[in-house]
Amino acid sequence: MKIGIPRALLYYYYVPFWKKFFEELKMEVIISEETNKVIVDKGVKESVPEICVPIKLFVGHAIQLLKQNVDYIFVPRMVSITKGEYFCPKFMGLPDMMKHGLEKMEDKILTCYIQSNSDDISDYKNYLSLAKSLGVNEEQIQNAAKVASEEWLTFRMYNKLGYTVPKAIELTKNTYTVKPAKEYKSKSSLRIGLLGYVYNIYDPFINMDVIEKLRELQVEFITFDMMDEQTLVESIEQMEKVLFWTFSNKVLGAGYHLFNRSDLDGIIQITAFGCGPDSFLSKLFEIKSDDTGIPFMMVRVDEHTGENHLQTRIEAFVDMLKRKKQVG
Repeated sequence: MKIGIPRALLYYYYVPFWKKFFEELKMEVIISEETNKVIVDKGVKESVPEICVPIKLFVGHAIQLLKQNVDYIFVPRMVSITKGEYFCPKFMGLPDMMKHGLEKMEDKILTCYIQSNSDDISDYKNYLSLAKSLGVNEEQIQNAAKVASEEWLTFRMYNKLGYTVPKAIELTKNTYTVKPAKEYKSKSSLRIGLLGYVYNIYDPFINMDVIEKLRELQVEFITFDMMDEQTLVESIEQMEKVLFWTFSNKVLGAGYHLFNRSDLDGIIQITAFGCGPDSFLSKLFEIKSDDTGIPFMMVRVDEHTGENHLQTRIEAFVDMLKRKKQVG
């Protein structure tokens, strides 16, 4: 049986678990291609105009998997991984949007409710509803979830050592000891915080490969997924009320932590047009920037973003930081 996993949204956080889970159940896992113009255009065409570009990308990737004759496309209903907090309603309603909004998709969606008290979503009970469709039993689900959990925890260990998500995924296959990541050794190199959801930070097509551009400019960077979960929580504990959305709180916690660090030269936020929670975050980061004096730039991307526009803004911001550091 072929199970398709779209290379979009939380693929960039949970694919080590999901891929290993299905493989342990003896399924053939098909990952959609890296985002390209065809996938974007198809996702835009088949989605409602008002929805954010990450969802449009997911639609495009799902359609691409459909053409690869997969038996099912895995679209989990992400509900909550933190008590009192939830995922964006679009995540919770995604299986329904896919089933009833796209042609030939109704019988192809494989879904389950994901609820947990932490980032670790490996509780096999989350996946028991898949057993009948996959032709497996509870014991097989339980064993597969256990093995997949170890894979995901290894991935997260490397990620929190400072490796990007793609590199951390690659390192989970290695058996040798891996040291903490260090992009550049020079003390004079710039260090910035790169804020944003994993699917905005790590999809090189939609953000015009911002990570590679920063590397070319010899800029060290840290993202929220490279930080310990407890640090993210503690950084926003002083707030009277946090946001409703878990991943928004992760990015907010990362931002507040980074704005209080003395070794950061600046902070960039990558956000998608049409994202409601990010409209809160951007304003809060602007206020923090004014309070701390650490330069902040928000870059908004959508399906129409041009590479030259983004590259010019990134280069200008980095150049400003370099001049500021030289003067300081």
